[in-house]
Amino acid sequence: MDASPPPALVRPAPECDAATRARILAPRRPGDDVASLTCSLRLAPGERVTKRLLLEGSAASGVTVACDGGAIGPGEAGTGLLDFAVEIRSRPPAPGSSRWDRPEGITLRGCAILGHVRIWGMGMNGQGERMRDSSHSLGHTERAQAAAPTRVSILDATITAFGRIPVYLGPGVTGFTLRGSTITGTSSATAVYLDAESADNVIADNTFDIRTGREIIAVDGSARNRITGNRFALHGEGGVRLYRNCGEGGTVRHQTPSDNVVTGNTFSGAGFFAAPIVVNSRNGWDIHCGADSGYPFGSSLDNRDNGTGNVVEPNRTE
Repeated sequence: MDASPPPALVRPAPECDAATRARILAPRRPGDDVASLTCSLRLAPGERVTKRLLLEGSAASGVTVACDGGAIGPGEAGTGLLDFAVEIRSRPPAPGSSRWDRPEGITLRGCAILGHVRIWGMGMNGQGERMRDSSHSLGHTERAQAAAPTRVSILDATITAFGRIPVYLGPGVTGFTLRGSTITGTSSATAVYLDAESADNVIADNTFDIRTGREIIAVDGSARNRITGNRFALHGEGGVRLYRNCGEGGTVRHQTPSDNVVTGNTFSGAGFFAAPIVVNSRNGWDIHCGADSGYPFGSSLDNRDNGTGNVVEPNRTE
């Protein structure tokens, strides 16, 4: 039994004042394309945030964005790595400190999100310099999780992708919830990506009707997640893949894709060679596997996925 204490309550952020609302809702233009948010925002029908909505550090903790007919995002593909609709990220440690300043307890409710959402802490993905350096010693999973945002919820939303992964959880993200939402549009990769060392996230009661270049949900070295009650229109691709990247970027992956629950989901439109769910889908079959060699732990010691304790039935295939 997990004897860890319950998470501390986060005080709700105050409502944005009129001046802040005007700044956030002002049209996006060159040099003014980011809207930092540290207060709770309610959008009226027809209102839209076209700037990148940035929630950074503990100053953004407790923020709620309620979209009563409003929308967030540029509504186009974008060309740069930072062309997010919503970015939720931690601040790096101050000089002389090892403590990351992370946001927690953020909620987006009822929003039409036109673009992609990225949540990240120590690294935007598993290949960042800080991630790589941390991964070369024991305790990496705990450090990554302590650095990353926690308890972020996206509820009753419609997320439309324009070529990029619409929901990306960076390394170490914990306690994330995607519930009651519809994910549509197109992605060259997946619809949801759970990156290395993330854990305890919930993806429940959503509809995935998105054209992807591979599986809908990637569980990459992520543990104890619950993927339940979702409807997947696969369009010939896979549904959920549980694996562990090995070596990419020289980062040692410590955590295995273990103790995940993938049940009560409905899959339609499966391809002839694409099973809806595959556990340990890579097992060392990756060109990057040798890039993290030389350490006596994790994917450096063993390139296999090594996922255990996963529950992947019952589910239904139409």
